[in-house]
Amino acid sequence: MGGFFGAAAHHDVVLDVFFGVDYHSHLGTKCAGMIFHDAEEGCFQREIHSIENTPFRTRFEDDLQGFHGCSGIGCISDTDPQPLLVRSHLGTFGITTVGAINNAEELVERNFASGGRQFMAMSSGKVNTTELVAALINQKDDFVSGIKHAQESIDGSLTLLIITQDGQIIAARDKMGRLPVLIGKSDDGFCISFESFAYHKLGYRDEYELGPGEIVLVNPDEYRTISPAGDKMKICAFLWVYYGYPNSNYEGVNVEVMRYRNGAIMARDEAATGGVPELDYVAGVPDSGVPHAVGYATECKTPFARPFIKYTPTWARSFMPSNQEVRNRVAKMKQIHIPELINEKKLLFVDDSIVRGTQLNETVDFLYKCGAEEVHMRSACPPIMFSCKYLSFSSSRSDMELLARRMVDQLEGEEGVQHLDEYADGSTERGKCMLKSICEQMGFDSLGYQSLDGMLEAIGIDPEKVCTYCWTGKE
Repeated sequence: MGGFFGAAAHHDVVLDVFFGVDYHSHLGTKCAGMIFHDAEEGCFQREIHSIENTPFRTRFEDDLQGFHGCSGIGCISDTDPQPLLVRSHLGTFGITTVGAINNAEELVERNFASGGRQFMAMSSGKVNTTELVAALINQKDDFVSGIKHAQESIDGSLTLLIITQDGQIIAARDKMGRLPVLIGKSDDGFCISFESFAYHKLGYRDEYELGPGEIVLVNPDEYRTISPAGDKMKICAFLWVYYGYPNSNYEGVNVEVMRYRNGAIMARDEAATGGVPELDYVAGVPDSGVPHAVGYATECKTPFARPFIKYTPTWARSFMPSNQEVRNRVAKMKQIHIPELINEKKLLFVDDSIVRGTQLNETVDFLYKCGAEEVHMRSACPPIMFSCKYLSFSSSRSDMELLARRMVDQLEGEEGVQHLDEYADGSTERGKCMLKSICEQMGFDSLGYQSLDGMLEAIGIDPEKVCTYCWTGKE
């Protein structure tokens, strides 16, 4: 997905931005960058590096001595190299974006047809999506009109930061608010962040959370809304289920608290239908499945244990490296088991989600080889039926890469697409059939998914304000 951090203050903000961006490293593993505005020299300083095999902090430490400025922005990106420096009739500005553009090629061709001359092409031949966004912004006479034009033109989502040639920062939340943007305040400045904990550690306190589509101008003395928020919001549910760091808050709801509550609701609802098996331990798939499992174990009064421990000194990030074959091997290698908590034990594992099911077979086989008596699996969210088209979670070349959709296709072919809501409900005949079929293929003794209503209850905000597209296919 990606994340960003910016700051404008009456002191040098290089370290604030450096550590603020670093605290977003859990959101992406492809590339990162920072731009600072030097008011004395009237210029920008910028660096972009790949972080596919090196953490952000290590990759950028050597650049710190060359940076200085009282305003700056930086990003972690899972897409293209950024932030970019752009020169146009709006002046020279830096820009970083997070989101997804499904109609990028159409927008590129439209730009050519309207007189646009060229884009820098990457090795794949594709256009850097942040450069495309900048081109859309530059079609208008001011930043606010340009940002709104870009957001209206894009099929997908767009959240961004811009640093202007006078060192001010413009923050714009996606028009549907699919991602959060928060402002923190210190004694002599302001910051902009996805994750609230990032600025708490840097001496900033909570000040403001942008509404959907809201655009805000930030400088060392103030922040002010320059385009008001819209009425409709669809914030991504996966921020709480998976993406968000435990001590982050979105729309006033803490991530860790939601996950405890989510696991408890899942156990509560299973118990009401007699579905909780007899167990020795409940365990979480490290790391994001752990708090869901704690809630589940507490609710069903079963001991919580950690039969798997994630080895993080050398493999700290879930998505590293980029090569799929090597990534699968790393995912296997970094899960270190504890035989004493597996042998002759009845185990139930809770994971944040089951997307493709790539490692599930191997994990179950390994557990049985270690002497497990029973292995049960639970997903802290409903079956994923649609590839995300707004952010990068569950993004796939085809919906058939998704375990649940693949299983529906095997069971009923094209006809099954007409009954996805039934397959997603484990209480229906189709839902029971899908669960049984996955168990047979994967080797589970039982499988359960959190219901959509249960997950939304755990989040606790108005369900109409939460995006559930990847489960329902409804925008």
